[in-house]
Amino acid sequence: MLFLFSVFMVLASLGATVWLAVTGQATTVDGLFLALTCLLVALCFGLYLKFMISRALESLQPPAKPSKAPAPQKAAPTTSSQPVETS
Repeated sequence: MLFLFSVFMVLASLGATVWLAVTGQATTVDGLFLALTCLLVALCFGLYLKFMISRALESLQPPAKPSKAPAPQKAAPTTSSQPVETS
């Protein structure tokens, strides 16, 4: 349902911007800011749609195989110049 609402908002915002341009209202200061606001709303919902679609595509891919565990690192050898502590 949220996907359909987002698509509707993008189409409505772009439609309103086209209407402002066709009727000539976008040439006024108020119309210009209204057109920019419509474009901003369309951009926000469009980015949300892109995010939603990419998340859906990621969930369709099979899970990646776990990589092998890294080999344990060896402790650095002690040299004679380092004191050895005994408890």
